[in-house]
Amino acid sequence: MTQAVPNIAVASGPVLALESRFLDAQQSIEAWLRREWAQTTAPFYCSVDLRNAGFKLAPVDTNLFPAGFNNLNPNFDSLCLQALQTAVERTCPTAAKLVLVPENHTRNRYYMESVARLKGLLERAGFEIRVGSISPEIAEPMTLELDSGASLTLEPLERSGDRLHIGRFSPCAVVLNNDLSGGVPDILRNVVQPLLPPAEVSWAQRLKSQHFAHYREVTREFAEHIGIDPWLITPGFRNCGNVNFLKREGEDCLAANVEGLLEEIRAKYAEYGITNDPFVVVKADAGTYGMGVMTAKHPDELRQLNRNMRKKMASAKGGGEVTGAIIQEGVYTFETIGEPAAVAEPVVYMIDHHVVGGFYRVHEGRGNDENLNAPGARFHQLAFADPGVAPDSTCPPDDTPNRFYAYGVVARLAMLAAAREIRSTAHEAAA
Repeated sequence: MTQAVPNIAVASGPVLALESRFLDAQQSIEAWLRREWAQTTAPFYCSVDLRNAGFKLAPVDTNLFPAGFNNLNPNFDSLCLQALQTAVERTCPTAAKLVLVPENHTRNRYYMESVARLKGLLERAGFEIRVGSISPEIAEPMTLELDSGASLTLEPLERSGDRLHIGRFSPCAVVLNNDLSGGVPDILRNVVQPLLPPAEVSWAQRLKSQHFAHYREVTREFAEHIGIDPWLITPGFRNCGNVNFLKREGEDCLAANVEGLLEEIRAKYAEYGITNDPFVVVKADAGTYGMGVMTAKHPDELRQLNRNMRKKMASAKGGGEVTGAIIQEGVYTFETIGEPAAVAEPVVYMIDHHVVGGFYRVHEGRGNDENLNAPGARFHQLAFADPGVAPDSTCPPDDTPNRFYAYGVVARLAMLAAAREIRSTAHEAAA
C-alpha cells in the first residue's frame, strides 16, 4: 500500500524555504544536472539514505550496490524498466544477455526477495538474465522458494580466460549486486565484460569519506548556482584513517575530530537559531548494513566505550575489521509515520540518472538522532506517482510531489558525487 508523505514535526523553517527555492529554480536545476550528466556518466544504480531535520535535508549514506528492490512500489515499475534499458544500453548497446551477481548470504531470504525483484525487472526490460553466484557454497544450481511465492535459481559463476559465463550462457555485461566488502575475488578481476558498477568502487576499496568529499564539492557548485547555503544539504564530516576500537588505537584522533566537528555544527546552529543539541555519527569508513555505528554529543563518549560497544564498533560486514572511521555530522529526522509516531527516513532509488522510487525506513525503537538501519526496521513505500522530477507549482512546497522533488534533487546530487567518485577511481587505475 502506498504511503503518503509522513508528518514532520518542524513544519516551517529552512527546509520549507529550501523546498520553495527548489521549486522556483526547477528549470535551472534540471538544466544544471543535464550538463553534469553530459560530463560524467551516472552509476548503473544507487540508493541514497536521506534525513529531513526541518532545518536541514541531507544524505547520510550512498550505496552503489543497493538491495531493497522488493520495497519499491510495483505500480511504478515502468520507471525502473526504462531506466534499466538506458543504463544497460549505455555500456552494451546490443545487449541480450546479462548475469546478475548477488551477495553470498543465501540464508538472508529478505535480501533474496530483492534479488528476485531486480532479476524480474531486468527480464521485463528485455534482457535474458541468469543469477551467477560467487559463493563457495554454490557449486551447482540451487533454487530458492521465497516467501513471496517467487523462486530464484542461483548458479555458480564460471570463468574461461578473461570471460565470465554460466555454462554456455555468455553475457554482454555483469550486473554486480555484491558490494565485495571482503575484497574483489580473482574471478572478477580483469574480465572482458564490463561490471556494472565497476568492482573498483566496491567497499573493498571505497571510503565514505572520499564519497562525501566529492559530495561536498558537488553541493558547493550547486548551491552557488541556485543561491543557497550549501550547509542546508551537506553533512559535515571528518575521518580517522588508523583506528582499532578493541585496542583503543586512534582514540585521540576520534575524540579530537568529534570535538572539532561539534564546534562547527554549534556555529551553524547558532547562525540559524536552532536549539537542538548537535551530535555526530561515528561509523566505519567502509561498509554498509548499518554495522559499527554510534552517535555522540561529547568527545568523552568515545573514550568511555565499554568492551561490548568497542567490539560492536570494530565489527564490519562478513567478519571484517574496522580500520578507519568517518565522523559525520548527525542529521535529525523529524519525519514520523503512524500512531504512535515512529521516526522515518526516506531512501531514494535511482537507476542511471533517473529517480525510480524509494521507501521510508521506519523504526519504532529508535530516536530521531539514532541510526534507523538496524534490526527492527520496517519499510513504507514512497508515493512516487512520477519520476520525482515533476513538482507541482500549484501545491505548497511541502506537499507530496514537491517534497519528493526535493528528495530527488538531493539524492541526485549524491549520485553525481558517486559518478565523480567512479570517474576519479577509473583515472587513478589508468594512471
